[in-house]
Amino acid sequence: MLESIHWLGHASFRIEGTQVIYIDPWKVKDGEKADLILITHSHHDHCSPEDVAKIRKEGTEIVTVADCGSKFSGKVCVVAPGDKVTVHGIPVEAVPAYNIGKAFHPKANGWAGFVITVEGARIYHAGDTDRIPEMDRVESDIALLPIGGTYTMTASEAAEAAISIAPQTAIPMHWGDIVGSKRDAKRFRERCAGKVEVRILRAE
Repeated sequence: MLESIHWLGHASFRIEGTQVIYIDPWKVKDGEKADLILITHSHHDHCSPEDVAKIRKEGTEIVTVADCGSKFSGKVCVVAPGDKVTVHGIPVEAVPAYNIGKAFHPKANGWAGFVITVEGARIYHAGDTDRIPEMDRVESDIALLPIGGTYTMTASEAAEAAISIAPQTAIPMHWGDIVGSKRDAKRFRERCAGKVEVRILRAE
């Protein structure tokens, strides 16, 4: 399954299985068209109608939160944390994502992370979030976690989250653009050593 996960930089991913899934597409190159697009929240580096237009085709469905839904036409499913839907045969769970002690991502906004099940593997994209208590209830095989600090968890906080969630593999994101560096990604891997396997991907 790991070979099917492509990091496109920042918090953007393409997952290739029986369906092609994009999460928070931003600065994407023209590539394989999407069956399903997941958008975690309305900040421009996560909710980009211009990038969605590059990868959308007839039949593409978008799953997103309330304040992004109006930005798109066509098949759009609006969800809030706690909701579960199935789109193109892919189970999608919206989970909380928010900041504690800073104002960038208020809990009241109802922004989300997602857990999707692809070919039997549960993949957790945490969205833009701090280390929040709800993470302790997330069950995932692969966790995509922000590690850049400032707007999200730091590398150390993300490692604490990864150890609690206990996926088979964790992949750091939200670094290399705007905030966060490869040094943060390596620090994340060091803090997880012996407890959670970490794979640092190269942006495509």
